[in-house]
This record gives sequence, structure tokens and C-alpha cells, in this order.
Amino acid sequence: VPFLVIFLLLGGIFFTLWYRWINVRGFKHSVEVIQGKYDRPEDPGEISHFRALTSALSATIGLGNIAGVAVAIQLGGPGAVLWMWITAVFAMTAKFSSCTLSQLYRTVNSDGSISGGPMYYLDLGMRSMGPVWGVVGKILAVMFAIMVMGGAIGGGNMFQANQSFEILSGQFPMLEGNGFWFGIILAVLVGVVIIGGINSIANVTGKIVPIMAAVYIIGAFVVIGINIENIGPA
Repeated sequence: VPFLVIFLLLGGIFFTLWYRWINVRGFKHSVEVIQGKYDRPEDPGEISHFRALTSALSATIGLGNIAGVAVAIQLGGPGAVLWMWITAVFAMTAKFSSCTLSQLYRTVNSDGSISGGPMYYLDLGMRSMGPVWGVVGKILAVMFAIMVMGGAIGGGNMFQANQSFEILSGQFPMLEGNGFWFGIILAVLVGVVIIGGINSIANVTGKIVPIMAAVYIIGAFVVIGINIENIGPA
């Protein structure tokens, strides 16, 4: 088992125990937050809780829970799904910890926009622990930012664009051999959305992601129904 998987799993288990199973205790509360129960117009922030969720899910649906799961099953067999479920339970708390730190250590810019995330809380949070920790935090923050850029180019752009083209070209033969132009059009469409900033992204994802999620869930049940006789063996 790769070192990274064990490292992340142990981190998730640690946070789950440290926060006394917040992923279970706080589940109902998280749903209420997303529903807007605690939304107040005067609170700082650029987008609502729901749109923040859809913005995060927009990068997950497809790359993670469709293509990623398919690759895992292909490499490790159907048993890989069980271990993904178990890992996900603990990973929820690691995600909770990261999101909480992002709220605690973020920068409000002069124009009212907010900058945050791991590259900020690693820097600002560890700086508050002392000068030496501040240097370590700055190094980790820069490393994280570089890694994110690499991941965005590889997984966030090339992999998703390639998978989109492979799927559509399989259904529409006219696209065969036109991968370059498909990529250009895709880049332009994405650019129109992201150039407007987080508000533009949230506006789009708030409308598209619920439809994506519904199609995904219905599609999953359809596939399970068609292959109902294989559930036991799997």
C-alpha cells in the first residue's frame, strides 16, 4: 500500500478521534448549514454555504467518484470500493479540519474579497506559533501552492479534458481527430466562468452541480439495477 494512502488514512483517524467523531455528531448540523439555516447577510464572505459546497463538488464529481473509482476497481477489484468507503469516513474529518483552519486563518483583502486555503493557514497559523514555526509554515505553504498548480494541470485539466473527449468522441464520431479544437473550446468555456472569480464560479456551479449530482445518483441506481445479479458476487 503506498505510503501516501497510509499517511492520509492515519491522519483522518487521528482527526476523527481528536474531534470526537465530529463527522458523525455534526452531520445533521452540516445539512442545516447547507440549507441556509444559519445564513446572515451581514456575515463576512463572498458566497453562500450552499454555493461553497457546489463549487467544491464541481471539481469532485467525475474525476474522483467516477473515473477515480473505476480505475481503483480495475486495479484492485470490487473490494477496493469497501476500502474507499472506510477511508472516506475518516477523510471527512480531515476535510473538516482543513476547512475549519481555512476559516480561522484567512485574509480579507481591501476590496472585500477573501483569500484562504491551506497555503494561507499553513503560513498564518504556524506563524502564530513562533518565528521558527513561521518559517516552516511559509515553506510548506509555498510547497503546497506549487503542488496544487501541478495537480490542476494534470488532474484538473488534462485528465478531465481527455476523459470528456474520449466519452463524447465515442458517442459522436464526428469528433474523432478533433481533440485539439475540442480542448480549445473547452478552455474558452471554462475561462468565461473562472475569469469572473469565485462569485461567477459559484453562480454557475450552484445551478449545474445539483443537476450533475441528480444525474449521477440516478445513473448509479440504474447501473446497479441492470446488474442486480452481480451485487452478491461483488
